[in-house]
Amino acid sequence: MDRLTSMNVFAAVARLGSFSAAAEELDISNAMCSKYISNLEDNLGARLLNRTTRQLSLTDVGSAYHNKIIDILTEVEAAEQCVSELQNNPVGILHIMSPPSFGSFHIARAIKNYKKKYPEVEIELIMSDDFENLVDLGVDLAFRVGELEDSSVVALKLSSSRLIVCASPEYLKDNGTPQIPGDLNDHVCMSVSNNLIFSPQWTFNADGIETTIDTRTNYLKSNQADSLRVAAINGSGLVQLPTYMVGLDIQAGRLKPVLEDYEPEPLPINLIYAHRKHVSIKIRSFVDYMKDYFETPPYWDKWMFEKSKSLKNNS
Repeated sequence: MDRLTSMNVFAAVARLGSFSAAAEELDISNAMCSKYISNLEDNLGARLLNRTTRQLSLTDVGSAYHNKIIDILTEVEAAEQCVSELQNNPVGILHIMSPPSFGSFHIARAIKNYKKKYPEVEIELIMSDDFENLVDLGVDLAFRVGELEDSSVVALKLSSSRLIVCASPEYLKDNGTPQIPGDLNDHVCMSVSNNLIFSPQWTFNADGIETTIDTRTNYLKSNQADSLRVAAINGSGLVQLPTYMVGLDIQAGRLKPVLEDYEPEPLPINLIYAHRKHVSIKIRSFVDYMKDYFETPPYWDKWMFEKSKSLKNNS
């Protein structure tokens, strides 16, 4: 039988001076209460209680044992209370991993209001594109853009992002606007290198068939997509980037989308964590907050829906 439960039963019997009173308080039968005490005495090899038909008292050994276990049971109760408080009040360090671009653009922004709601949670934001084992890295949660290959993790789809070709209005005015993917051969196409999410090969979808084009990068290639975004805003050429990076620039008029009829399937944006069971309140609070934070459609794609609405009203 469980030793800790037996100790709790013994402490209740000693305090109340009655098997029946202890059994009622603990919501067990009299027989079970007696069995716990007998099992404890058998394990200790000593009698803890003097039993008569009229009276119940502690033996000398029972009194000494009772004094010792009261401290133990108090410590156990305090430990359980501590766990309960941690499970009901988000507190501690939350280790979050995100691709650099998505973390800088959106997670750093979202954290501000999360911290207002849960001030006792300290956040460490790790910027990385590496798809490594979360547990080995000590990471609680990770944002991933694109299809997931690891089926062992718990994944929650938060949103999605279009993958779009765009350039500054100045560049398009000076160099013309490509009408089909093949026209890119006559343009400056700036691409991402050595990146797990984006590829130097640009992806297009024509009539449900996905194709790729090797872009002729004759100006800039970078392993950080945001540097290409800045170069595009400054009129250096065309880029193919997710709208979570360039959507707000398009809405503000700093960039203009092209080849929209050839866009590939949107990229899923997932929040992943290692375990489904016994998820701490600090992880659960952040997951729930993120579920509410990302709207449908996401705020970086609202320009697209406003554009569609405008076209419908003018037709």
